[in-house]
Amino acid sequence: MKFVELGRRPLKLSTVVSAALLCVLLLASGQTAAHFLLNLNTRIIHVEHLSNGLRVYLRLPMPYLVANLVGPDLPEGLPEPAPYTTNIREDGNVVYYLDAKALQADPGGLGDLVADGHQFIGDGVVLQARVETVRVYPGSRQPPFSTLDEARASFQSALYPPEFPVTYVSDTVVDTVLLFTNQGAATSYNVSSSLNPGLPGQEKTANLILDYYPGSVEVFRARGLLDDPIPISRSPWAAAITFIKEGMLHILEGLDHVLFVICLALGAVSFRSLFSRTTGFTIGHSVTLSLGFFGLVPSGAWFIPTIELGIALSIIFAALVAVRQRKGHQPPELTMFAVTAGIGTLHGLGFSFVLHKILQVDSPNIWQSLLSFNIGVEIGQLLIILACWPLFRFLSRLGERGWLVARWGIAAPCIAVAALWTVQRAILVIQNI
Repeated sequence: MKFVELGRRPLKLSTVVSAALLCVLLLASGQTAAHFLLNLNTRIIHVEHLSNGLRVYLRLPMPYLVANLVGPDLPEGLPEPAPYTTNIREDGNVVYYLDAKALQADPGGLGDLVADGHQFIGDGVVLQARVETVRVYPGSRQPPFSTLDEARASFQSALYPPEFPVTYVSDTVVDTVLLFTNQGAATSYNVSSSLNPGLPGQEKTANLILDYYPGSVEVFRARGLLDDPIPISRSPWAAAITFIKEGMLHILEGLDHVLFVICLALGAVSFRSLFSRTTGFTIGHSVTLSLGFFGLVPSGAWFIPTIELGIALSIIFAALVAVRQRKGHQPPELTMFAVTAGIGTLHGLGFSFVLHKILQVDSPNIWQSLLSFNIGVEIGQLLIILACWPLFRFLSRLGERGWLVARWGIAAPCIAVAALWTVQRAILVIQNI
């Protein structure tokens, strides 16, 4: 049970390339807002080092704790609710609410679910946790939790104040303090989780682990359920690598970004041209990644859908430029540099929206994390180019006619998918104006 929340015959080679690419693109074409999948799946772990162990401040969405604890169907037709929840049927769906009375009666039991679902291992030994305190918040009322001081402050209020509204479990976050003592000082350790709620999108859970060793702070980023242990150490490089990996994954898994880079490379008639255009794209998205992350952009509801619409249109533009170009008849490279830099600003904002959902402006080591994420985006972009550029150079040797057919075979599916996104995203813009 899951928790419900409101001319001529084309050349054979080009035909194969086109068909394969079209199949891949159409299978993924339903993904129209890939930048906003991590809104409600963020787990934040602050680790404070003590002389005799660790104190951990942990925040995660409540469904991760109880979604797999729903009981069998009862005679009245509803499943037996999971601990700390009630359920009713709304519009034909079973929905779950926080059971505030059960929480008030036994908050420690909810904390035990957190403790049992997370493992801290130092020197090969599983550290034993004791639950110190628990707080529960509606997602719309959760206090800041980006720094250690903010995490401490989140426990100053009541367990669940009576003025808080009854909230869906899917809109509820749980804050817990876990104490690991009598373990000695732990300079390095592994963090993992055995929680597996079986929720859609759980594989994209955004995990942020902040380690506060005396005199320094390291910030680590991981994706998923943490079923594979994450090594936490005093190495700034190890911490940076986690954000580099995330930047790579974001561009490689973001189909709209991948299609644009493919079309960008397809339209470059030489390595110099490719270098010029990708450099412009890099400069553009690097600037707005930072601006968007720090909130120096409009905040209206229309803005994000508009950026998404612009990204879709940029794919169509790059694809049309690619199919219309002929060697010796392409736009001046300075013009294309400026154009790709401008388009890069749109994609940079797309990158920043995801990063901002995970890493807040007041998080420690913010510039190290931001730079590392951007480096990851650049590496991901380079990997896409390395994968497609040799193929494009090979196809360009087929002759003027063959190269034109091949370019259309690659660009046409990109245009078709981007056109679909354009319609979908334009509707969202209109709805949010």
